[in-house]
Amino acid sequence: MLVEGTIRWQVTEDCPWDLLLALALRDLAGLSDDCAPELPRGTPDVGRIDTSGIDTGQLITQWRGWWAAIVPLETRPFISEVLPPHFAAFDRALELQEAVYRGYDTAMEWARIRRYEYLKAVETRDHPLADVYGMVQKRQFELRRQATSFRLDLAVLPLSDSGAWVAAPDTIVVSESLRDDAEAFRAWLHPLVIALV
Repeated sequence: MLVEGTIRWQVTEDCPWDLLLALALRDLAGLSDDCAPELPRGTPDVGRIDTSGIDTGQLITQWRGWWAAIVPLETRPFISEVLPPHFAAFDRALELQEAVYRGYDTAMEWARIRRYEYLKAVETRDHPLADVYGMVQKRQFELRRQATSFRLDLAVLPLSDSGAWVAAPDTIVVSESLRDDAEAFRAWLHPLVIALV
């Protein structure tokens, strides 16, 4: 996780493992129209699993509950709780547990490769969050005061459309394609910094 800021403000950036898994499982189960529909499908396409015998309504509800718990930084597990062999994290979400059984290997491989690609992209940046820090410093200078207190968590995910979506208070999902385009990212971030500082 990348962190930038001071005691008054903080910006974090990561490609969270559980969010990658949740995105992969959403797409594998064909739930993108019902679960976080504002987020485009993951890219590249992860494929599909057979969901016959799984109550789709329950699966949607359980996936949404899982997503709501892992999106905010303060409730996101530091170490993933989605662990074989029986995925105890979903002992009370049996439809989701069954979908995980069916798609775990595919989702894990997809997430592993996407996480690796994110880390390689971060390595190519000189100072990964320097653009954020510089914008906040400039805005403070313009206002002739320190920034107000704020926290912003950027969750970078490999999505088929370029853009950014508010996923929870203080948490914005940013497409990998937007984050990798330095100029477009700064253009998107500038009005947000103005509003937050």
